[in-house]
Amino acid sequence: MDEHIETSSADGIMTIRMNRLDKKNALTSAMYAGLASALDKAFAHKDIRVVVILGVPGSFSAGNDITDFLQVAMSGKRESMAVFDFLERIIMAPKPVVAGVDGLAIGIGTTMLLHCDYVVASDDSLFRTPFVDLGVIPEAGSSLLAPRLIGHHRAFALLAMGEALSAEDARQAGFVNRIVPSADIEETALAVAGDIAAKPPEAMTITRDLVRGDRTDILARMREEAELFGERLKSAEARSAFLAFMNRRDTAAS
Repeated sequence: MDEHIETSSADGIMTIRMNRLDKKNALTSAMYAGLASALDKAFAHKDIRVVVILGVPGSFSAGNDITDFLQVAMSGKRESMAVFDFLERIIMAPKPVVAGVDGLAIGIGTTMLLHCDYVVASDDSLFRTPFVDLGVIPEAGSSLLAPRLIGHHRAFALLAMGEALSAEDARQAGFVNRIVPSADIEETALAVAGDIAAKPPEAMTITRDLVRGDRTDILARMREEAELFGERLKSAEARSAFLAFMNRRDTAAS
């Protein structure tokens, strides 16, 4: 498993932490593979009833590592599909998934939350999906799921315009359940998971399946988005956007 993906288990809960603090939890192909592997283990283990996904203080995830995108844009080759392995796992998750979000939740850092069952966010959280700004398109089935959840107009502002949402905006939009201080994120997310894990597991599974409904259309949309996303990664628009992003980052660091 990738060194930036850490797992621990206790009391029927598996905690999966993205821990690449120096890069604000920008996700690499290896990290996606680690996330998919961790979810596989959690779902296969009979004693694990709930999964909790956490980031680091100030960064749940800054989205996909732009360096990976730029490599694809410049070479025209996409070698890893690990991100889609992870997305398939979380879309079709057979057990409840809780997320604890502090700080940045950018790109997939936001869209993965649409597939979680319960989301706790800090009052400092910021949700943004700048896909179009980067010359690409939404992923994770979000082009189907977001309009269902938050309505067309807010979904367009989020996914197409890249408008940022505060924690309160996200709560009102319906994909954040609770807002707590940053210092309380992990404790609160684990308490929620503990409450879920303590309930009768068969009744919980049946109820969750009824609430979530058939997810095959979401999975199909994710795969459709993946094809288009791959094409966009090799476009002149995306290449220009990635180079501009890298130049801004290098300028800011100097």
